[in-house]
Amino acid sequence: MTPRFRSPRLRPLLLTTTLTMTLTLALAATGCGTEPAPGSQTAADRSYSADPAPDRAELEARASAAQLVAEHVWVTEAAGYALARQSVGVLGDDGFGSVYTEPDGGQIRLSVERLPHADADCTDGPASGSAQEPLVTCERDGEQWYRATESGHAYAREQDGLVVTLSGPRQEVDRATLRAAARAAHRADDYELDRVLPPAGEAAGRQPVERGDLPPEGDGAPNNEVGASG
Repeated sequence: MTPRFRSPRLRPLLLTTTLTMTLTLALAATGCGTEPAPGSQTAADRSYSADPAPDRAELEARASAAQLVAEHVWVTEAAGYALARQSVGVLGDDGFGSVYTEPDGGQIRLSVERLPHADADCTDGPASGSAQEPLVTCERDGEQWYRATESGHAYAREQDGLVVTLSGPRQEVDRATLRAAARAAHRADDYELDRVLPPAGEAAGRQPVERGDLPPEGDGAPNNEVGASG
């Protein structure tokens, strides 16, 4: 009987094919474990995931040293604008103020204060501006109120007993930019507080922001109309 011999080329070919398939599957499995799915993280997650969570007690201490209430610190964003850290300070008794600037000199002021309801909308109170510069526009725009004089304009809304206002000169900040900043404004979370508040040890003896809009005579009531500085 003639002996049968199995072709020596079949086994190496089969082994090579098997190894190739095994390696391909292993690489695919490894890739699934290391590459995040597109859109699986929010912008905030991507920004903060590498940073340790700030210590809340330390944040409260830094806020207190700057004469601020941490819960009253708000932040916003607008294309081309960045927070001027030196502008951060207290308004009134427990309010908050800051200024966002852009390279061409534009400024957006953010203020958070305890003000009468009439300062947030046009439904009551003096809606005619000031004697020097009357209002030319006072209207509802979404969830906020828009006021404008010839030179300045502002968006305001009332939330949790506070009036949050975004304002700026009309020649420097157009309405669309101001609206975007107003809509983006929100109470600062711990990570944002860490970036906004003065570093520990640098806020001792910090003086409140000078409003600059107090009349030299009378009862000293602040002027909260659009265009007032502070």
